[in-house]
Amino acid sequence: MIAKRPEGKRLGGLWEFPGGKVEPGEAPEAALHRELKEELGCEVRVIEKLDPCEHAYDWGVIRLIPFVCELVDGGVEPHPHEHSELAWVSPVDLGGFELAPADVPVVEMLLR
Repeated sequence: MIAKRPEGKRLGGLWEFPGGKVEPGEAPEAALHRELKEELGCEVRVIEKLDPCEHAYDWGVIRLIPFVCELVDGGVEPHPHEHSELAWVSPVDLGGFELAPADVPVVEMLLR
């Protein structure tokens, strides 16, 4: 699943994998669960942790720690609380979306 950043925000109109910042003292997996609950109102089960990757924007460096997940059985369907749209997309179809540059290496990992 990818989420479209709202217009008017940094990287507005670009698609990204949902998630967010890891708070000090927080484990990356715990941050993922917290952020998905806040941003999408859903709960997931982590299937696999992928290799971290970094991207330097002119305003700072993003370090992504990607996870492959699935929705928990009987859970709530994701709903965009902070994004303008959501899309369920197979990895081979991600090339048809304008992704945030930091997310591109994750697509390459998924396609391997």
